[in-house]
Amino acid sequence: MIPRVRAPELPENYPWLNTDKPLSLKALRGRIIILDFWTYCCINCLHILPDLKYLERKYQEIITVIGVHSGKFDNEKEIENIRQAILRYDIEHPILVDSDFRVWEHYTSKAWPTLMIIDLQGYVIGQFAGEGHLHKIENMIIQILSKIPNHINIQPLKFTLEKQHQTLITPLAFPGKVLATPDGLFIADSGHHRVIMSSLQGEVIQVMGTGKRGVKDGNFQSCEFSAPQGMTYDSDTKSLYIADTENHLLRRIDLPKQIVETIAGTGKQSNIIYPHGGKALEIELNSPWDLVKVGNSLFITMSGNHQIWEMNLLTNTIHSYAGSGAEGCVDGNFQECAFAQPSGITTNGKELFIADSETSSIRGVEISENGKVRTICGSGMLFGFGDVDGVGEDVRLQHCLGVEYFNHQLFIADTYNHKIKLVNLSNGECKTILSGGESWVFYEPSGLSFFGDFLYVCDTNNHVIRRVNLETLEVIIMEFAGLCASGVCSSS
Repeated sequence: MIPRVRAPELPENYPWLNTDKPLSLKALRGRIIILDFWTYCCINCLHILPDLKYLERKYQEIITVIGVHSGKFDNEKEIENIRQAILRYDIEHPILVDSDFRVWEHYTSKAWPTLMIIDLQGYVIGQFAGEGHLHKIENMIIQILSKIPNHINIQPLKFTLEKQHQTLITPLAFPGKVLATPDGLFIADSGHHRVIMSSLQGEVIQVMGTGKRGVKDGNFQSCEFSAPQGMTYDSDTKSLYIADTENHLLRRIDLPKQIVETIAGTGKQSNIIYPHGGKALEIELNSPWDLVKVGNSLFITMSGNHQIWEMNLLTNTIHSYAGSGAEGCVDGNFQECAFAQPSGITTNGKELFIADSETSSIRGVEISENGKVRTICGSGMLFGFGDVDGVGEDVRLQHCLGVEYFNHQLFIADTYNHKIKLVNLSNGECKTILSGGESWVFYEPSGLSFFGDFLYVCDTNNHVIRRVNLETLEVIIMEFAGLCASGVCSSS
């Protein structure tokens, strides 16, 4: 509990989303207000969204949640980009756009996320930085209500939400990752909570998942995912491995048997950051975002605790592989090195290459018991971002989420710069190869995969897969005939 101080009023002339008019604390007097200072790149900010949804639904008559979006990256200061994040993460409370950090400073916020609890009389009575504070906040709410229940403003509050203006009925919704293989193309249709398999030309072969958020093993028609992301494929067993990110699970799809099963995680988010491991189905995971198979191992970017993990598929055990759990960019041995929300992974068989999104850097991790971690390009700093081609530490990327190895080069999805870049591993040179055409631009591309003469790109906020001919740099949008959003039309 902090000293009871008057909450600064919210500015009248700032942009608002998820509401048709600005809100004021004065008008909300008599309600409990939760201000959530967040930025949509931040994994910790995403982790508390279910907590906020729980509170605003359970106590909807007395609580108003207001998100204050104080964006870290330049790209996150644009109103339309924030609107897309609201749609992607199904946020249902009003959002104040605080791109100049004025409200952040008035409330003396120091970290993303920070929650401010404002009582019925308009005083700040609680401040919580980071995640994992749900029970403390709920106890505070219960305590407030037990003392002064007759002062509660129980007027129902309804807001005009962004999803009422822009429904996700496109065939794909915010696809996060794509994987091209000799047996076909796999797409993590993240916004529709399912996985699509098609031919490399776009003929739909399988739709895996009901299209509703959930967690359920079983056949392709009944299984459920929650915002699946990265995938890797075993062509020998015809098995697809998936990072089921928001369920904090790893899943395996047996294509011949058409069965989905959980192979790692409990479904509960881990709050442990120090190195540990054990039986795969007994260890809690923390937002696994991408994965790659090397031999009998899966290597996983565990975004929520800033580490790289390894799962042994023969022993069904899983453990932290590299990273202390601290958020940052530290090279060196596996115990002392640090990552910052690693979100993409690829390999040449000897080294893992990581899109380290919050440091806007590309990292290398040796596949060796006594291996080392290095920074290939990017500033290596949490706030060292931009859009600069160059070599090594002079390169500036902006929240890169995807990386793909090919022929001693790396293709990079430079997500918040809306570009595809190419890194030469021989000298660390990074250059832009694609940013758009005469009538189109990428919009936060997040995943890519190479096969044959083509690079397949998840153009995430455009809700499409683009196929790039690497010889001519011709780009087309792939069409998936018969593929529909859940409930819109029947899928093949």
